[in-house]
Formats: sequence, structure tokens, C-alpha cells
Amino acid sequence: MVDAPVSATAVPPTNTSTVLGACPHDCPDTCALVTTVRDGVAVKLQGNPAHPHTAGVLCTKVSRYIERNDHAERLVQPMRRSGPKGSGQFEPVSWDVALDDIAAHLRALQTDPETIVPYSYAGTMGLVQGESMDRRFFHKLGATLLDRTICSMAGGEAMVHTLGAKVGMRIEFFAEAKLILIWGSNSIASNLHFWRHAQAARRAGARLVCIDPRKTETADKCDEHIALLPGTDAALALALMHELIVHDWLDHGFIADHTLGWEQLRERALQWPPSRAAAVCGVPEAQIVALAQAYGTTRPAAIRLNYGMQRVRGGGNAARAIACLPALVGAWRDRAGGLLLSSSGHFPADRAALQCPDLLAGRQPRTINMSTIGDALLDEARPVKAIVVYNSNPVAVAPESGKVVAGFAREDLFTVVLEQFRTDTADYADYLLPATTQLEHWDIHCSYGHTDVLLNRPAVAPRGEARSNAWVFRELARRMGFDEPCFSDDDEALCRSAFAPGAIDHAQLLEQGFTSLKLPEAPFAEGRFPTPSGRCEFFSARLQAQGMDGLPDHLPNYEPAGSSTEFPLAMISPPARNFLNSTFVNVTSLRAIEGEPLLEIHEADAAARGIEDGAVVRVFNKRGEHRCRAEVSRRARPGVVHGMGIWWRKLGLDGTNVNQLTSQRLTDIGRGPTFYDCLVEVERVAPSSSAAGSGPE
Repeated sequence: MVDAPVSATAVPPTNTSTVLGACPHDCPDTCALVTTVRDGVAVKLQGNPAHPHTAGVLCTKVSRYIERNDHAERLVQPMRRSGPKGSGQFEPVSWDVALDDIAAHLRALQTDPETIVPYSYAGTMGLVQGESMDRRFFHKLGATLLDRTICSMAGGEAMVHTLGAKVGMRIEFFAEAKLILIWGSNSIASNLHFWRHAQAARRAGARLVCIDPRKTETADKCDEHIALLPGTDAALALALMHELIVHDWLDHGFIADHTLGWEQLRERALQWPPSRAAAVCGVPEAQIVALAQAYGTTRPAAIRLNYGMQRVRGGGNAARAIACLPALVGAWRDRAGGLLLSSSGHFPADRAALQCPDLLAGRQPRTINMSTIGDALLDEARPVKAIVVYNSNPVAVAPESGKVVAGFAREDLFTVVLEQFRTDTADYADYLLPATTQLEHWDIHCSYGHTDVLLNRPAVAPRGEARSNAWVFRELARRMGFDEPCFSDDDEALCRSAFAPGAIDHAQLLEQGFTSLKLPEAPFAEGRFPTPSGRCEFFSARLQAQGMDGLPDHLPNYEPAGSSTEFPLAMISPPARNFLNSTFVNVTSLRAIEGEPLLEIHEADAAARGIEDGAVVRVFNKRGEHRCRAEVSRRARPGVVHGMGIWWRKLGLDGTNVNQLTSQRLTDIGRGPTFYDCLVEVERVAPSSSAAGSGPE
């Protein structure tokens, strides 16, 4: 028999598989992913329906991840600067040329390694690509340590000094609560899977209250919105305590058995009647009274606290005050009661094994706060001579960006950037190194919104010559002559070392891509808080020992609303719904949804300034100015404007974004940034001057 000829149009069989992974982005949800790969190409990305927290659902941003992965502007080869700093002019070079030259520059600074600064944050939340081989490398080098404060330190430290760690309710039990306070969170945009539980609770009869200066999409869907002024959350919390006390809506048994400092807190709270807080917060007194009654008489009552409220001078105190509330009413007795800011303190990650701090060998390098990188780069007394940036875009995201830009523009600053795209920071690099995406490397993830560990497997080969962060620092270590065995660990080995043997179910993690921590349903029903006293610490001796007030209090903003006639408007800069900080800004479909940089302004404030909807405005203060389009919006309350961000500067009308206006002042606790503690003025730009800059593409 003669074989039939093969048709010229015959389609060869396809090789299709699915790969389990995890979303790497800075979000509480840490979703489990399933990527469908056909002939080596990712063709579909979806939430893993087998993961209870993800339930097969992804946010709009991550559902477009393949578009981001396959973007035509992905960096696919190492690049060396060929033009002025900030020009974005580069020429391709080989990995060997780039890494040899980078190692030579760093070796020349080894006599004073504190002139070398690593700069990274949560561009990936992965333990391997975010905080493993990189930390080993810089520890061995003896480089400056980075205080990674830019997002959550004020609130996180507040939880440590009140509850003992970043711990709280299990997210799934919010579905059983009868009252949920959503405090400083636009959950629909930034915590989608919590919102699913909140909606389940509401369908079962729960009342949802949103506490936020902005009338967010979440506020629209809640039963009540309390539009307090930025930075006044502690005043509201103290007034709630006042009402709980005077009406005896207290759990005296829980207070006696499981708290510390009750008498001192009681005395302070009684100084905050609702009338006083109403004047400070700019909300009706009756609204505070009604909220206190609801919280004091509804069980179970739960608080979903998020990080928006702690980005002001008194943010740490405010988070502490709010964290005291569940213990006063005994809400912790119920699995559907209590509070959650972050669950990250529950995870037994072995960071010492990942980061090898012993490589410092007793040295104690200086520490630079990432939130004040602008000042640090311009400090002539203790100069920074080299900076290595990865998992971050500081030129866009760090406060007071005029100073940040000036620092990165220094011709004598040697700058290396590991990136997937030509961000604002990438434009200032001397060497630009192409980084892999989550679809292209190994990693392991904790969460700060639920209590599962997730494993990420690479689904496709890296684009072009892209390499993982861990690979880059491994190769640099080899060129620097670092011969400790820990520098030989590959990415899979790093995943295995992230948790000590027995800490998690590794077999389950490998099989299904996630595994749950074994935790009680109501972690503090019987007290046993992870504080030194084992109690919820209303009074913190540890804070007092640092020269701070041991009790939570209201600290007015550095720039309180209404305190300046020159700059009469308070500005907050909440994230745009379809971006994640500065990530996803260059994804065409998502940018099309967002449109362009906007300033939301209340109609009364707009009318007083002759500003019409859609007009180009100049937003300014003593730190700088930023031009964008105004949206006269019901989402803004009088006296407060919203600079929706964070857009890449190069896409703005005048090459800036809202961080041109924010300050480098730090929070009361945790040394965090004060992005939402910012006064500005707004004026209409004359039509003849409104076309400055190239604008969004």
C-alpha cells in the first residue's frame, strides 16, 4: 500500500497544556491562575476555579495579562544608555557586556559599599523574584539597606503595636457578618474577592458602611457612605469609642481578660464626643452617633481596613485607634467579627533562609528610606553613587517627584534598572536589563488578603533575552567573585527554601498550586494575641519606649484641610481603577478605559474657580505643579480633590504626574509616606497654553 500524500494545507497537531500560577501584583487577593499554552504560546489566562479565594474570577487588569506579556514594547535584550540621562536613548548590548560592566562599576565602589543603593518594592510580590537572591547579593556587598516603606508601613506597624502582628480575621468569614465597615478601601477596584464576600453578607441582610473621603465605586454600592476629610480617621474612631463607653456597648469580660491599657484608653476616648469629631472630620454628628450605635449593638461586626487611611501624618495612630474597636465590643469572639488590614503576619515564610542576612558578617550599613529617595539622591554629604532598581518605578511612584527626577538625572549616578518596559525610571538607566514576567519564571507567594500560599510555575519561555531577577543577581554575584554556596541556588531551589520543612503542605502546593495555612477560624476568640502581653494592647509600652504616645490619638495632618488660604484644597491621589500603581499604564486596552490623567473636583470648588468639566487645569503647591484635565465629579466632596493616578509621567500633558505635588514627610509610626496629606490650589489653564506636552498616546 502506498501512503497517501500529505496535504499541503494539513494542520499539524497542536500541543496544548495548562500551567498553574499566581498573580504577582500588589493586591490583597493573590489570585491563583491557570494559563493555557498552545505550542509554546500563552493563549488564555483565567482564574483558577479550584482555588476558593479566586473562584475562577480575575480583575480586569490581570485578565489582560497576556496582552501585557506579549506587548510589542516588551524589553527583550540588554540595553546601554547612548544619550543624555532621561532621554530614553539606548543601544543593545550582550548580557556579558552589560553584566561585566555593571560588576566592574560595583567593584570599584566596594571600598565604600554604602554608596550603592538597591531600590525595590512590590512590582512582584513573589518571595523569590522579590526578596531572595537580590537580598543575598546586597548583603554580601555591604550596600546601603533600603527601608521599604512606600505602601503599608504605618498601618502595618500599628497592627504590630496593637494586635502583635499583621494578623486578623480570615477573609472568607466576612460573608457571615451582619455589619461591615469598609474603611479606607475601594474594594471593588482593589480587593475584588473581599467584595464578593461583602456582597454575600449583604444579600443575607448585612449592612455595609464605606468610610472614605471619596465617593468610590464601593461607596456607591454600600448602604451608607461617610465622607470624612483626609487624615481624620482617628478622630472618628475615638468618637465611636466615646459612644461605646457612654452607652455601655462594651464587652467588659473581653476587655478585662484580653486587653491592656483600658483605663488610659477610656480616659482619652471620653475627650472625643461626637460633636468634636464631627467638626474635625467634616461629617454630621448624627452620622457618627448612628454608626457607633450600629457597631456597638450589631453582632457579628467586622472591619475591613485598608491602606488609604494611613498615608497621612497620623496614619499609624489612626490605624491603632481603629484596631482597638473590635476588642471593646468583643467582636473577636465571632469568626465573622474583628478586623483585617493584612493577613501577611500569619505566614511562616523563612525570610532568613531566602535573604541570608548573615552575609552582612556583622556589618551595619546605613539605611535609606525609599519614601525619601529624592532627598537621598541629592544628599551631597552622604552621596549615592550607584542605584539598582527592580520591581519598582520610583520616578513615577515616589513622593515629591521633582526631586526624584533631579536625583536620577545626575550624570555621576550609575543606574541599573531591571524592567519589562521603558518606564519613567528606565529612561534614566545606564543599563536597562530585560526582566521576565510572571508567565516566564518560578516564584512562590504569600498573601495579605487571605491565608493561602501559592506556587507560580513558568508557562512560556522568556521573551527574547529576558531573564529573571534572581538569575541577574546570581550572575552578578559570580562576576563579583562571591563564592558562598547560597549564590548557586536556582529559582526552583529558592521556592523550596521559602518555607521551613513542615511549615506548609509542600505536596499539596506542588499538586494543586496552592495550600492553606492551618489557622483557627476565630484566631483571638480567647485572646492570645501575638503581643508581648498576649493581649490587645490599647497602650503600647514599646511605642512609649520609642518616645511616642503609648495610646492612639488623633494627629492633625501636616497640611490639614482648610488650614491654608494659599492652598485651600486637600488632595488625595487614589489609584486609577484599571492600573495598579504605575503598572498596566502602558497596556493599550486598559489605558483606553482610563482615558487620561484626571483631577476630580466638586462642582462648588470648580464653579468658584471658573473650571468646567473637561477643562485643562494647573494643580500646584510649593513643591511643584501638574497639568491634567478636570472632571467635575460627584465623587469629590467640597474642599477635597482627587488626582487619579499613578500615570507614567511621560504620558502626562506636561511630563509630570500627581507626585510632583506630594511631600517626603513621613508618618507618625512606621516611617511611611504621606501621599494623602497634601494641600494644593487648582486653576484653569488658558486654552492657548493647554496643549503643552505630548499628552497620552
